[in-house]
Amino acid sequence: MSKNYYDTLGVSKTASQDEIKKAFRKLAHEHHPDKKHGNETKFKEINEAYQVLGNEEKRKQYDQFGSAFNNADGFNAGGFGGQGFNWQDFARQYGGQGGFRTNVNFDGMEGFDLGDIFGDFFGGTRGRGRSRRHSGEDIEAQMTIDFREAVFGAEKIISLDKQEICEKCAGKGHEVNEKIITCPECKGAGQVRQEQRTIFGVFQSMGVCPTCHGEGKKPEKFCGKCHGAGRVKNKKEIKIKIPAGIDAGQSIKISGAGNAGEKGSAAGDLFISFQVRSDKIFRREDENILTKKEINIAQAALGDKIEVETLDGLVEMKIPEGTQSGKIFILKDRGVPILNSRGRGDQLVEVVVKIPTKLSRKEKQLLEELRTSLDK
Repeated sequence: MSKNYYDTLGVSKTASQDEIKKAFRKLAHEHHPDKKHGNETKFKEINEAYQVLGNEEKRKQYDQFGSAFNNADGFNAGGFGGQGFNWQDFARQYGGQGGFRTNVNFDGMEGFDLGDIFGDFFGGTRGRGRSRRHSGEDIEAQMTIDFREAVFGAEKIISLDKQEICEKCAGKGHEVNEKIITCPECKGAGQVRQEQRTIFGVFQSMGVCPTCHGEGKKPEKFCGKCHGAGRVKNKKEIKIKIPAGIDAGQSIKISGAGNAGEKGSAAGDLFISFQVRSDKIFRREDENILTKKEINIAQAALGDKIEVETLDGLVEMKIPEGTQSGKIFILKDRGVPILNSRGRGDQLVEVVVKIPTKLSRKEKQLLEELRTSLDK
């Protein structure tokens, strides 16, 4: 079943980017795994929806292509269904190219997932004579950080099992002085004929030779460590810099830190999304910090100067005469640094007037006198 990202965030298709962001923050706060009633599965669904709808370009693609859109790859393998793709045209187009033959009637089958069947036509037939060297795959990882690390940024070490360039052959797949010969399987053509039997009939195509990977030649002997792949899987520790102001559900990209590519191809990227542990004192709302501070009756009535805890330490705050419980004071530039900016949010301090539950005889007498004075 296809996902409706708008339903996931509880917004309409006409919602502004601001409304989408507010909806995401509200739901992310509600379902955060660190919360008592948090839901990690729901939190991931919310984050996935926001990664698409929160990005204007991805949102346009999603609005245009619907369920065919995939957050990671752009489109699902079977995502042509319902988008005006004509299977008869596809069959005619490839009927005389690369030996594609089928007696299957594609009419009315637009919703069927043929991604696995047609994979070689897009990667092999059109790329005739070319080596199919793949760039390294991207890696997605999650990291949980403390509240203050999210606010002020931090340097952390992340450990990954990832593909690294083979040190023995320097990524070539063979020793430096190894003899290069014509591929015995494809006889130097770089392609071999492939046949696949499916419920639709028999498909034949010209695919990239699996032995030489489309090069038409191969070393007489592959590297003994990577067996010709040019890369091996290793555990790798990577130092990452978390930017100040990162929030739960947001992610960073580290270019080239993903899996190494095949035989010198470009490496993939590393994407790290973050979860943030809650704090006992501070609560975050966008770039603002929310706190509460208790004061007594005398301070509320007569005014006072009190110390308030902020992310930067204790600061003095003035309480005017006659302050009511629930009054919110703003401490400018005491909030969260704005991501990739020099500015900061504010700290909003809600004052709570504490009513004493136990009074001495003298305190009661003074309050009685005060009440009598106020009643006049």
